[in-house]
Amino acid sequence: MREVEQHIVSEVHGQVGFITLSRPKAINALSLGMVRDLLAQLLAWKDDPAVLAVAIRGSHKEGVFGHFCAGGDIRFLHQAGSTGNPQLEDFFTEEYALNHLIFTYPKPYIAFMDGIVMGGGMGISQGASLRVVTEKTKMAMPETIIGLFPDVGGGYFLSRCPGAVGEWLALTGDTIGAAEAIAFQLADVYLPASEQGAVWDALAQQNFASGEAVQAFVQSRTQAQAPGAVRSTADIDRVFGLPTLQAMIDTLEADTASEWAQATAAALRKRSPLMLWVVLEQIRRARGMDVATDLRMERDMVRHCFYLRPGQSETVEGIRALAVDKDQNPQWNPARIEDVPEALWRAFFVSPWPAHSHPLASLKD
Repeated sequence: MREVEQHIVSEVHGQVGFITLSRPKAINALSLGMVRDLLAQLLAWKDDPAVLAVAIRGSHKEGVFGHFCAGGDIRFLHQAGSTGNPQLEDFFTEEYALNHLIFTYPKPYIAFMDGIVMGGGMGISQGASLRVVTEKTKMAMPETIIGLFPDVGGGYFLSRCPGAVGEWLALTGDTIGAAEAIAFQLADVYLPASEQGAVWDALAQQNFASGEAVQAFVQSRTQAQAPGAVRSTADIDRVFGLPTLQAMIDTLEADTASEWAQATAAALRKRSPLMLWVVLEQIRRARGMDVATDLRMERDMVRHCFYLRPGQSETVEGIRALAVDKDQNPQWNPARIEDVPEALWRAFFVSPWPAHSHPLASLKD
């Protein structure tokens, strides 16, 4: 067995296809091999009449559930981006194709989003027909911390959060729990973590008339709301609904009486200034896009993240500071939000491919 095969456990029990992400030491971070195995399995089950629905979960060091997926394998991205490894291009093309397949899957796809659900983990769960969260869910799109942007369809699903919540989550990378995930339309239902195993096992033992019946069974075991507070979004909308990034940071820094405003401004000042401008434009463009169009835009953007300025990738530098050298001191270029020229961030939205040759040209919604 290839090593990568151990990271995706796929089984059919009864009428349901079950997938367990099994790379617990890396919090199930997605490698290229895992993306390929997931894509191949979902394509096979899509046309298998014996499989009525798909359920997916993560695992942790002590067993199943616990954590869903912490994202993509950023160490691989750093290595590949630093050395010109062509598998970098393969990773993003195939990961985004996987994200699109999940969003457009013709059968119910049920995601058990326990524990950490971030980055690439959101990409393989936000397109689910039923998104189940627990009291342990920690959800975020923290890509700006590493000089990237919320990809894997992040433009599409974050831009559909209420008000300016999408801009806030995309720019800051802040983490939310189950109650806010449901309130912000990033999850559908709540299930106590201790009950996940029983529901999962029951799916293998029941007889179902249809895929819809499988999903209805899971939904019948869940709750529409989760315990926990949901913050008022008034301040979020007031700040992150402003027309420009500069207006946002100015407003936050001027509000010296607000602990939230000061903490949020400080967080933004630590992010890549260039990528903050890119991300704001991404979220606002994506509001008018379907999933396929958004993923094509993000594929253009991620190419530019690594190759727009040779030797000056914000993403390579951000991952270096966070996960490789771990000095927590990225040298962003430009260094300040005020110093980013408009032409530089707008270049991220110019596709390097003609439409007919785009690596995701075949995606259709």
